Amino acid sequence: MRWQNRRLSDNVEDRRSGGGMRTLGVGGGIGGIIIVVLALLFNRNPQQVLQQVQQGSGNTQQSEQVTDNSDENSRFAATVLAETEDVWTKLFSEMNKTYQKPHMVLFRDFDQSGCGSAQAAMGPFYCPADEKVYLDLSFFNEMEQRFHVVGDFSRAYVIAHEVGHHVQNLLGITKKMDAMRSRLSEEEYNKLSVRLELQADFLAGVWAHHEQKMDDVLEAGDIEEALSAASAVGDDKLQKAAQGYVVPDAFTHGTSAQRMRWFKKGFESGNIKDGDTFNATDL
Repeated sequence: MRWQNRRLSDNVEDRRSGGGMRTLGVGGGIGGIIIVVLALLFNRNPQQVLQQVQQGSGNTQQSEQVTDNSDENSRFAATVLAETEDVWTKLFSEMNKTYQKPHMVLFRDFDQSGCGSAQAAMGPFYCPADEKVYLDLSFFNEMEQRFHVVGDFSRAYVIAHEVGHHVQNLLGITKKMDAMRSRLSEEEYNKLSVRLELQADFLAGVWAHHEQKMDDVLEAGDIEEALSAASAVGDDKLQKAAQGYVVPDAFTHGTSAQRMRWFKKGFESGNIKDGDTFNATDL
């Protein structure tokens, strides 16, 4: 992926330096499944673990600006966020809507979000309450060491997926999901959650489609890198690794095949209207 020497987003808060007590936390999106895997490893109810972790509170770090003199990983994250801003601003304008840019918070180990506390082990997540993406950059190392996923574009996919959740929030999809939570069983809500996550994968693909048209950033093998990342975080693969068997009713993000399929569909289509996972009969 050709990302060097491109615009850095002004909407990145680097909270990795400074002092203060911070807390354990919870996330969602592409990284949220990590805590589910940990819960399964220790024979715990994942939903209960998520609720317990969300009860933590603490102080947040002071923020710094990401600049050309910052480390490579933070510059990469700020560059990808800037590229999502360009694409989604254009696509929202075409829908006669205004794109409200999300902020990205870079943190180390623990931090606090509008949705509760954040923990590095959770991986990246999007918080609709404060419209921010939370990312501990060590997750990129985790991708390589634990999931054997490498390449710049695999990391860009992670960020684009979380921004996809922001797009869902702006379009009112997230609010509709929240309204249904109390009326559905855990199994029923999990099924809706899968469709929400697959749509975020689709939106990541839509971003890649238009980013390539606008700036020609892709290199040979980049799409394969993104597909590899999508495959690595499929519910079936993670459950199999954690407990040796798969429980489809507990899926919250979709299988490896589903995640790859919807990202690829978004990349090939580039049309938001083709990503209605909620009414799709075949995921």
